[in-house]
Amino acid sequence: MTPEQRYEDRRERLVEAAYTLFALEGFGSTTIERLCATARISTRAFYEHFDTREDLMETVYRRCVQASLTVVGTAVRQAEPTLESRIENGLTRYFAWVTEDIRRARILHLEVNRAGDALQAVRRLMLVDFTAFVEEAVEGLHGMSREDLRLLAVGLIGSMHELSLAWTLADDPPPVDRLAATAIHIFRRAFGA
Repeated sequence: MTPEQRYEDRRERLVEAAYTLFALEGFGSTTIERLCATARISTRAFYEHFDTREDLMETVYRRCVQASLTVVGTAVRQAEPTLESRIENGLTRYFAWVTEDIRRARILHLEVNRAGDALQAVRRLMLVDFTAFVEEAVEGLHGMSREDLRLLAVGLIGSMHELSLAWTLADDPPPVDRLAATAIHIFRRAFGA
């Protein structure tokens, strides 16, 4: 490998280690030393890529957010051009995707909050991205003002977060189809669909 390829390989191994350790052992319980041992890199190499554990968590979180937007975006684009179809396809696919791998659910809905204040700003930026996505998905299909739609989108995203968090923390998680059905019901009622 070239030096650049080795650099990227070490970085990717570190991100993959963080994805698993932050999700399954918890952000607070995962030390830099443990991350480095799992990624098979030196502690010095860690600091070539990231300044802090929070910086690494931000990278993992952003990847999860981007992947979720891609998955849901594809589902919405494949739906019939109706509000009902977009709601159903988007939410069904989101809950299927986020629950396929418990690490996704834990990073997106639990561990990012446990990472503390350092990640609250990036979490807020991701909320803006999700809000814009919901606005775009229903644009022209509902006659509410832009500001009302934005506020409604924030509330609906909050409901999805709480449903996902409840599933993540449950000793006996509810069936995924029930999560999706509940979210679909909330969205339908909110938009009068």
